[in-house]
Amino acid sequence: MGKSQDLYLDAKKLIPGGTQLLSKRPEMFLPGNWPAYYSEAKGCDVWDLDGNKYKDFSYMGIGANVLGYADEDVNSAVINAVIQGNMCTLNAPEEVELAEELCKIHPWARMVKYTRSGGEAAAVAIRIARAHTKKDIVLFCGYHGWHDWYLASNLGDESNLEGHLLPGLDPAGVPKALKGTSFPFAYNDLPALKNLVSQYEGKIAAIIMEPIRNIQPEGEFLEKVSGIAKANNILLIYDEISAAFRLCLGGSHLRLGTTPDIAIFGKALSNGYPMAAVIGTQNVMQSAQDSFISSTYWTERIGPVAALATLKKYKELQVEKTLDMNGRRIQSAWKESAISCNLEISIKGIPPLSYFEFEYENKLELKTLFIQEMLKAGYLSTTGYYASYAHTVDDITEYLLHVEKVFAKIGTAMINNKVSELLEGEICHAGFKRLS
Repeated sequence: MGKSQDLYLDAKKLIPGGTQLLSKRPEMFLPGNWPAYYSEAKGCDVWDLDGNKYKDFSYMGIGANVLGYADEDVNSAVINAVIQGNMCTLNAPEEVELAEELCKIHPWARMVKYTRSGGEAAAVAIRIARAHTKKDIVLFCGYHGWHDWYLASNLGDESNLEGHLLPGLDPAGVPKALKGTSFPFAYNDLPALKNLVSQYEGKIAAIIMEPIRNIQPEGEFLEKVSGIAKANNILLIYDEISAAFRLCLGGSHLRLGTTPDIAIFGKALSNGYPMAAVIGTQNVMQSAQDSFISSTYWTERIGPVAALATLKKYKELQVEKTLDMNGRRIQSAWKESAISCNLEISIKGIPPLSYFEFEYENKLELKTLFIQEMLKAGYLSTTGYYASYAHTVDDITEYLLHVEKVFAKIGTAMINNKVSELLEGEICHAGFKRLS
């Protein structure tokens, strides 16, 4: 037990659940031993409260830090904004500059609203869609945040969100009056979507989905979803919170060749500074004026400044090419190492957002052992890898050497039935599950 673990014990007495974000709970990684807090982060290097240094080959700020931690150019722009004044009675001109840039990157879009988190952006997009269509029901695929409109799906059937978020998620606190206002469908499952559209004909405001995540679209799936939406006067919203700026400059839909009515962005948009955006066609976005969507800190200056600096570097460095290369190399090496160590794993995700899963009944035990042994080697690592421009060729080479060593240890433990004996603490908790 070090200072980080001790502090987490205190946090659980003061903060419900111990952390503000489920994905950052130590129990999701290595209960009792995960270094829950950092003192410094730079590039892909992280120091915990005891001064231990790690290479982050896990989630890089839960997908926010595509350029790496504490990027000098982004930080410089932010520091200048702080010096000039981050908040004022007047508006920051960077709001307009960023809106112009986002619409230039996405020529189909004409207007932009800002928030400071992805969940807020999703909620704003749904509000705009309902205001525009004057309809209530939302059909969704994948994970879209914690707000009432989404969790309301579990009011009617607590199994609705299985595979989208967490099995049996309890919608405690969500008004029961929202029952029957949101329904899920699985990625690539057109019959399920068609059934919902038919069942709730004339009542559906929007279809919201991630264009791509863990699996590829099949049989012109995205084009057919778009066609269904248009034919039934339903707005199509693309949740680009996770995938955007990783496959190309802008939303993944630009690469996939489909166009929504609204798209939402966060995470990679501003390299770790709070910023999110809702973009859309002029006709649809103007409907925001028919509702009340407003918040003081959506007007602060740091977010837009950080986003502009981040987008500038994405363009100059063609960052998406490095992310793709790094992700492909790691996916390939995972597969080769697993084969050489007689381990069965499945690999999913676009290269910049890669995952593997142990194909055994005790998969959580194996995941915990992998995290434990990689941590000993100096890596914040799990069964997911979010590519970052800060991961150098040498960093990746060293990481993969340790992966092979740990896979070999796990393979031997499996043969000798000694996995449980090697664990030095509790088994990690199950994390998010998605169908897209």
